[in-house]
Amino acid sequence: MDKIHVSKFDGGAHYFFYCPGCKMHHAPNHTWEFNGDLVKPTFSPSILVNGSHPDKRCHSFVRNGSIEYLSDCFHTLAGKTIELPDFEGFGQGGED
Repeated sequence: MDKIHVSKFDGGAHYFFYCPGCKMHHAPNHTWEFNGDLVKPTFSPSILVNGSHPDKRCHSFVRNGSIEYLSDCFHTLAGKTIELPDFEGFGQGGED
């Protein structure tokens, strides 16, 4: 099953994945590099969500189908690497 949801728009696309740490979806900037693999995605550079709010910050790399959480995340997955969950839709935790 796909790990990434693609939402196309004129001139590009947005990609969404579910973040188990935040319990919500994240979308890398549409200009980030993406390997095109919906099952084992890699985005570059890192993905920073709520960067100016340390109490809600999520900072990670998505590489080869895994999320590598950096130590500056607010949640319990900080510093851990986990497999990306299957994308089951936006009802899974809310849209980011």
